[in-house]
Amino acid sequence: MKKKVLIGLFFVAQSILAQKQKADLLITNATIYTVNKDFGKAEAMAIKNGKIIAIGTSTEIQKKYQAPKNIDARDKFLYPGFYDAHAHFYSFGLNLQKVDLRGTKSYQEVLDRVVKFQKERNLDFITGRGWDQNDWTVKEFPTKVELDNLFPNTPVVLTRIDGHALLANSKALELAQITPTTKVSGGEIQLKNGETTGIVVDNPMDLVYNIIPKPSQQTQISALKDAEKVMFDYGLTTINEAGLEKDVIDLIDTLQQRKELKINIYAMVMASQDNVDLYTQLGPYKTDNLNVRSFKFMGDGALGSRGACLHKPYSDRPSHYGALLSSVSDIKKLAKQIAESEYQMNSHAIGDSTNSVLLNIYKDVLKGKTDRRWKIEHAQIMQEKDFDSFSLNIIPSVQPTHATSDMYWAEERVGKERIKHSYAYKKMLDKAGIIALGTDFPIEEVNPMYTFYAAVARKDLKHFPEGGFQSENALSREETLKGMTIWAAYSNFEENEKGSLEVGKWADFTIFDNDLLTEDIDAIPYIKPVNTFAKGVQVK
Repeated sequence: MKKKVLIGLFFVAQSILAQKQKADLLITNATIYTVNKDFGKAEAMAIKNGKIIAIGTSTEIQKKYQAPKNIDARDKFLYPGFYDAHAHFYSFGLNLQKVDLRGTKSYQEVLDRVVKFQKERNLDFITGRGWDQNDWTVKEFPTKVELDNLFPNTPVVLTRIDGHALLANSKALELAQITPTTKVSGGEIQLKNGETTGIVVDNPMDLVYNIIPKPSQQTQISALKDAEKVMFDYGLTTINEAGLEKDVIDLIDTLQQRKELKINIYAMVMASQDNVDLYTQLGPYKTDNLNVRSFKFMGDGALGSRGACLHKPYSDRPSHYGALLSSVSDIKKLAKQIAESEYQMNSHAIGDSTNSVLLNIYKDVLKGKTDRRWKIEHAQIMQEKDFDSFSLNIIPSVQPTHATSDMYWAEERVGKERIKHSYAYKKMLDKAGIIALGTDFPIEEVNPMYTFYAAVARKDLKHFPEGGFQSENALSREETLKGMTIWAAYSNFEENEKGSLEVGKWADFTIFDNDLLTEDIDAIPYIKPVNTFAKGVQVK
């Protein structure tokens, strides 16, 4: 009799299993921040073919679904895969092949790193990136004198951290045919006593970059794959790549199609006239991993190198305003062409004058056009009246760590009045209804937890200043998480496929030991995800 009962129970169990729906992966016993419309929580998910097919309690999911792989999260915390809404993924990868000058505390430390790098590599052309004179005791641009003494016959080009200034030695300037009489609008070739100092700012930098040997395709592939590893390690699953040329976009697409690159890329095409002509004719291009539907336009330079265009002179350099990199008429002509296509225009705008010009042009060319979601990238120094221009149609895309990196010297550049309307993320959010958050790496660090901390605490990694920098513009934790997920997705027209953990969306998510919504805020920069999943596949 007992044997018959056991046989009966076995067949009942088999029947129940047969009735269960098949999935590829089940996640149970988690605290899942779905970041859906209600900012709800769940305990479990079922995933199939890379997408979420069910979400709910652990009991519900286990009762209805079976899968060959089951993960008991053991009360860990799940979040949607993070976006970086403004970054330079390809450049970051290439920079891994260059002298890393980030974090240097003096020009001498820069020179020491270059010498050490060259001893290891013995290159015919030395390149590096990441120096910032604002972090040095002597907060002045360096000159080429020391580089000329160390490398009289080897060209050296060292790009400033923001990418808007570089230091070149005499050999590099010679190859670029830059002399004291060279003139290029939209920037500066710095002179002292009638001679070049080696500092080149904004548009004239192209003369230097044009003589740097191009990376081989294998170097490009290595750069992209190396960069992806870093992204997944930090829980980033979608990168808004802020400015690419067609050949790199095509290479990314090829690698993704071959399944050699799994990260999602929202690619902004550099807004040269040739690119705008080509891509507006081709139309948007979309795959499961690649989204090409926007142009990256450069409005001005950076505040640190005084290339940002201001309405009034720099407070620490009278009679100097910075500069627009294109004429207002040319910007408007290009914006109108883009507005007549399906493409977004995403514009780098640092100075208050640049923000005014771009916002006014946006409003003019977008009249009668709804749901275009054009972006102002950085929106760093603003006039108070211009905040009203932000909306769901014109979205601020900002980088919270810029505020905490620049806070030591930004007021020197713009003065006490203008700083009040600078890095004003909460004010932008109140006007636009959403805000997209990124880092601008490699200018800042990749780590999205630094973004979270800077947005909420408005402090640097030394927890300075007490109370936060202009804390009235801090974002809440919920707002910050949305800015790194669903709002960034919305800004890309991707809110129906990514950015939250909901049925029908891609299973891009991260698993943490910590609750970002309740963890001690000063601990946030030091936590990292335990695992990262992209389209249901574990990538970390």
